[in-house]
Amino acid sequence: MILAGRRINDGMGSYIVSELIKAMLKKHIPIDGSRVLVMGFSFKEDCPDLRNTRVIDIVDELKEHNIKVDVYDPWVDKDAALKEYNIKLLKNLPSTLVAGADNSVNYYKYDAIIIAVAHEQFKTMRLEEVKALGKENFVFYDVKNIFSSEDSDLRL
Repeated sequence: MILAGRRINDGMGSYIVSELIKAMLKKHIPIDGSRVLVMGFSFKEDCPDLRNTRVIDIVDELKEHNIKVDVYDPWVDKDAALKEYNIKLLKNLPSTLVAGADNSVNYYKYDAIIIAVAHEQFKTMRLEEVKALGKENFVFYDVKNIFSSEDSDLRL
């Protein structure tokens, strides 16, 4: 029984990405070179612990499809994520990025947004704030069911 549960957990990243890609194709969003924002990277909500995070499975699977992935997690230590998983976390959500010393600003609009961890910061966001991060035609996958089913394209 425990092994069956482990197999389900181990396959969840592939399942999430498979469902996301199907939804993107239905909306005629090209997969190759698309840009996805993953919100949350820690092991669980409102916790800086990234040991045993399964979000890495989603990130790796997306990259296997030549999808550009940005990951934002306000709780996780950026250096630890880079050291442990070779993931460079965003310092802020793109809507709050400020120009650097070289005046470079990366204001991306995303083809898809995945809420992977139910941090309180994400729970208190308004739907309009999430939508502002996406392109006009984007897929919103609310893995943690923070928003109502009518507000997202996909949920677990």
